Amino acid sequence: MNYLDGNNPLEKLRNVFGEQLQENVRMSNYTTARVGGCVDGLLIIHSASELEHAAGLLWEYNVPFRVIGSGANILVSENGYQGVILVNRAHNIKIETHSEPFSVLAETGAILSGIANQAALRGLSGLEWAATVPGTVGGAIYGNAGAFGSDTGKSLILAEIMQPGKVKEVWACDRFEYGYRTSLLKRGSVQAVILSARFKLEQGKQTEIQERMQEFISKRHSSQPTGASMGSTFKNPPGDFAGRLIEAAGLKGKIVGDAEINTTHANFIINHGKATAEDYYHLIRLVQKTVMDKFNVGLELEIEFLGDWKE
Repeated sequence: MNYLDGNNPLEKLRNVFGEQLQENVRMSNYTTARVGGCVDGLLIIHSASELEHAAGLLWEYNVPFRVIGSGANILVSENGYQGVILVNRAHNIKIETHSEPFSVLAETGAILSGIANQAALRGLSGLEWAATVPGTVGGAIYGNAGAFGSDTGKSLILAEIMQPGKVKEVWACDRFEYGYRTSLLKRGSVQAVILSARFKLEQGKQTEIQERMQEFISKRHSSQPTGASMGSTFKNPPGDFAGRLIEAAGLKGKIVGDAEINTTHANFIINHGKATAEDYYHLIRLVQKTVMDKFNVGLELEIEFLGDWKE
């Protein structure tokens, strides 16, 4: 069903948003893998108040929707998504050093690595690990993004969230029930959008902070590929690495269509230009089956499938 059919509630959204509401938009233009079919409707969000307004209306009108940031960590079906995508570009940040603990307050469309850089320029430590994370604050909070021994759950103080019924709350970090690359929200236990977040910082030496960040960036560049991808495809299983298992299974360099299991880091699937979401999907299922058959290890996805998939 197309939710933009004139006989359903999304007609009201046309009246509210006018030309701001884009229809039948290909998601390949909004994902880091550069794949994905059409979504019924798409709105670009520029502030936390816009996100609050749009999400509130979509819940009120019973229209399915998802909030995305940079478009990493998702695989959108070529069959598309029936509902509305909110592309979160709300990026205001405020660094606060007038009271303890020092912190940064950010809207959730802000790029996390950009916040880390802004803090470093002011000699503020605590987010060096995030210098290599290309996604947004909202995505980091939702999926507990992390790198180099730290993660969102170790840096977050609180976040403002909104749930259906336009109920807004401020959640302390522990309310998100973080685990490895997961949270209460990602597990689907609670339906909510994240409006803003506060991360803790502490005073440090600018040169030392920037040196640590550059070290992390150099390590990341030497070990992970460039090119269009979703980021890490699978979570690392306990005591092992997904990339090692995929390589040991003989799948490094495996190609389906125009998608390839990367030869530098096997936990990345690269789009060489003309790949489809189904190319990615078939590689993902091949990896999971082969690793299970060879090593009896079930690789859990770090990315999420979005849209209509036919297993």
